[in-house]
Amino acid sequence: MKRRKPKLAVWKFASCDGCQLTLLDCEDHLLAVAQEIEIANFPEASRAVVAGPYDLSLVEGSITTPHDKERIHEIRKQSKFLITIGACATSGGIQALRNFKDVKEFTSIVYAKPEYISTLATSTAISDHIKVDFELRGCPIDKKQLIEVITAYLWHRKPQVVADSVCIECKRKGNVCVMVAHGTPCLGPVTHAGCNALCPTYDRGCYACFGPKENSNPESLARHLQKEFRIPTPEAIRALRSFNCWAEPFRKASQGLESP
Repeated sequence: MKRRKPKLAVWKFASCDGCQLTLLDCEDHLLAVAQEIEIANFPEASRAVVAGPYDLSLVEGSITTPHDKERIHEIRKQSKFLITIGACATSGGIQALRNFKDVKEFTSIVYAKPEYISTLATSTAISDHIKVDFELRGCPIDKKQLIEVITAYLWHRKPQVVADSVCIECKRKGNVCVMVAHGTPCLGPVTHAGCNALCPTYDRGCYACFGPKENSNPESLARHLQKEFRIPTPEAIRALRSFNCWAEPFRKASQGLESP
């Protein structure tokens, strides 16, 4: 009897499609995965759609409209196992900058007919609306981590995605610390590993593309940068308000810096 392959679906919400493209960029590894799993619903790659329910769903993007809010619940019902991929899906993304301001003011400035715009006041992570089985961070995600997560699902085990900081990645690569050696502000101590210390390797400070590391203290780091590097408060706030600005540790830290 022929074994039934698990069905994979890939879903998009408010995002740039970069994390979906990371899956396509897996190339030879993707071919190996395709031998073990049926890519049943992936509009970025094919118009062919196999009806659900789905064994595994990968969700990219944040919830930004009333329609998004309804659709994600339907996807959850169709999905046995659901993984969110990327900063938009795990923390609201760069578009969550709207959460700190009045979105009606933005729409009135940008659109000639703002009354036709149907949007929520906030951009939020998928986990704020439904149960998520695993979150894969990054802007964009790392393709090796993505393959590991899919492989872990196929073999019914926990994904082996390290919870180290970017500083640990720097140590493994033998990088000289950009803060200590060059006085370059860097968010590496509070940022989740996954990029292989890309920016510090080229003598640039970490921008926290992979979001806050577990049990980190970004507000303490920001105040240290203010004190030691004389960074103005507005600049320290902007550093925390980028790809993962609505992630709770970064959000609370930036709001704390705004307080007198």
